[in-house]
Amino acid sequence: MLDYVGLEADLSAEEKLIRDTAREFVAEEVDPDIADHYEAGTFPTELIPEMGELGFYAPNLEGYGSPNVSERAYGLLMQELEACDSGLRSMASVQGALVMYPIHAFGSEAQKEEWLPALGQGEAVGCFGLTEPEHGSNPSGMETRAERDADGFVLNGEKTWITNSPIADVAVVWAKLTSEEGSPVRGFLVETDRDGVETPKIDEKLSMRASVTGGIVLDDVRVPEENVLPEVEGMKGPLSCLTQARFGIAWGAVGAARDCFETAREYQTGREQFGGPIARFQIQQEKLAEMATQITLAQLLAYRLADLKERGDLRPQQVSMAKRNNVRMARDQARVAREMLGGNGITTDYSPMRHMSNLETVYTYEGTHDIHSLILGEDLTGLSAFS
Repeated sequence: MLDYVGLEADLSAEEKLIRDTAREFVAEEVDPDIADHYEAGTFPTELIPEMGELGFYAPNLEGYGSPNVSERAYGLLMQELEACDSGLRSMASVQGALVMYPIHAFGSEAQKEEWLPALGQGEAVGCFGLTEPEHGSNPSGMETRAERDADGFVLNGEKTWITNSPIADVAVVWAKLTSEEGSPVRGFLVETDRDGVETPKIDEKLSMRASVTGGIVLDDVRVPEENVLPEVEGMKGPLSCLTQARFGIAWGAVGAARDCFETAREYQTGREQFGGPIARFQIQQEKLAEMATQITLAQLLAYRLADLKERGDLRPQQVSMAKRNNVRMARDQARVAREMLGGNGITTDYSPMRHMSNLETVYTYEGTHDIHSLILGEDLTGLSAFS
């Protein structure tokens, strides 16, 4: 596997074990069928409990069954999962960074004890309800409302583009509490079997096909007081979750790009034209050299982020830079790898075109490429382009 500057030589024994466990799981359990799932538009839901048993959901959290592994180990896990398919990494990323993390960081002790072990083991599935039909890049404009009544709260609204929602047992829903002054944003744990909850599936996707995507429709959904995340108020809640998820995406994109590189290199050295392997031609070697360079630079950025996160110095804007750069890089290299496979590259026999299609979604979700550009612009100039 591409590691041109020997970054993995410095991994701890635990980090190597997590990398190797994920790599073996992918090779034996997922790779053989992932192209079929992509073509069919399905996710291998039977693997959800096994992924839990292997500790793939939020292993960087502490307590409640989570082993508290290093941030680099978590990044390596995301890298290996996305080397298989973005849908596989998204499942683990949403479950861990967008559902377990807010419960762990902002939940009550009762909420943590009820949900974290079950989610961590894959016995329950969660989803994260922030994006709405009319509010994507501007989540603070959300229209989902919560009203306090004598029995708790009544929620109304609609969320869309929600990974896992059609198979979820619980949704972390962000809504404006209009019955309080200023209509603060609060997080609610909404069991999907409650009256008034619907989680329709979004079909006919041309990207992220091996991922379950849907909506959350809330029609006078009643939830008790104990379902409110008590330790956070305002947009800090959902935005801090997105920072956690974007960290994993920055690592995952490297995995997708690396798989594209390895696939292209193997094809180039094995495919013969004009009396020898096509990898001997200068134009092909230039492409491989540039791919290896860009992937290595993205790896260095991901490793640096992990070091900053481990010691508590990581800023959201730094995560924006890595998400923006690494996903763009992976998107570009997937396209190069596909062209290096020639006509064979458009079939499901090879991964680059599947990665290329998936990365169109990754380029857009968890903050679009352009939005991350503006986040960096504000950080660099002190001037906001959002107002």
